[in-house]
Amino acid sequence: MIDLAEKIKKKLKDEIAALEHELHDELPKEIKVARAHGDLSENAEYKYAKERQSYVSARLGQLHQRMADISMMNLTNLPKDRAAYGSRIVVLDVAKSTEIEYKLVTVEEADVTKGLISTSSPIGKALLGKKPGDEVTVVTPAGTREYEVVRLSTIYDEE
Repeated sequence: MIDLAEKIKKKLKDEIAALEHELHDELPKEIKVARAHGDLSENAEYKYAKERQSYVSARLGQLHQRMADISMMNLTNLPKDRAAYGSRIVVLDVAKSTEIEYKLVTVEEADVTKGLISTSSPIGKALLGKKPGDEVTVVTPAGTREYEVVRLSTIYDEE
């Protein structure tokens, strides 16, 4: 479990390092070159570089907040009998009568094509705290879905 948090932190640190390099090294050079072209009111390069600078700065703020959130993540307090981070959960799509397996993960690990859904996604949020037999109604961009929890294995079962 600890390796997972470290892997996510490394991914975030790598993105932070790349964005900080861009913000502090590349963008100031681009802005300086664009300023040299003269009139800033009609200077597309200058406008783009300033917009990019603003975006990179905001993204860095988000990444630093995410790093803080992950540092506070306490995996030892996860429930053993209900869906939580790291749980594999099999649900029955009531309308289609088909079973779907999901694993609840962080935003950074999410990959819907592999069944890895974020605990902050609509389905992930709806499944948190559920156990076999529970019924769940999920409002997704594709419409409302009805699920019944069929099976659950938590991170404790996979150790």
